[in-house]
Amino acid sequence: MSQAGVELVPLQCVKCQNPILAQPDEVLWVCATCGQGQMLSDEHGLVAQPVHYAAGIAPNAQGKPVWVVSAQVGLHRETYRGDESLSMLQFWQQPRPFFIPAYTLPLDQLVETCQRMLRQPAALQEVQSRSAFYPVTVHAEDLQALVEYIVLAVEADRSDMLKELDFKVQLGQPELWIVP
Repeated sequence: MSQAGVELVPLQCVKCQNPILAQPDEVLWVCATCGQGQMLSDEHGLVAQPVHYAAGIAPNAQGKPVWVVSAQVGLHRETYRGDESLSMLQFWQQPRPFFIPAYTLPLDQLVETCQRMLRQPAALQEVQSRSAFYPVTVHAEDLQALVEYIVLAVEADRSDMLKELDFKVQLGQPELWIVP
């Protein structure tokens, strides 16, 4: 009987091959030497991932990594009483940018942050300077489920009595932004 052991493979930058210092639960890093962003992929190991830095991060402050993804949401809802279908259709008629924190947050704070930023999207202005940021622990592969959860939270928050909700979400290409 053969025993398969756990093999630890050191992470090396996809661009310059320097070691990447990784902590448990992290899924994305920026090389301290060359500045290349890279994300861990189950299929391909480390893959290049662009990282955008937003204006407004204070010097010597840590930025917050946020996945920004455009989503087209199509919904059909039924209610027990009341009907906010018109406001729902107006809200979701165009693709919406979702801002999903890519760092560890309690679920209630994550939902509150996502709903606030969905209703009042931040204007992102990219700068060339890099800054330190919180560890990225939310993988881009998790965005579909998180966006669907936020859509449910938004619709459940309406003042009518929701009976049934049928919806479909199509995501665009996610981008990682480091914001203040």
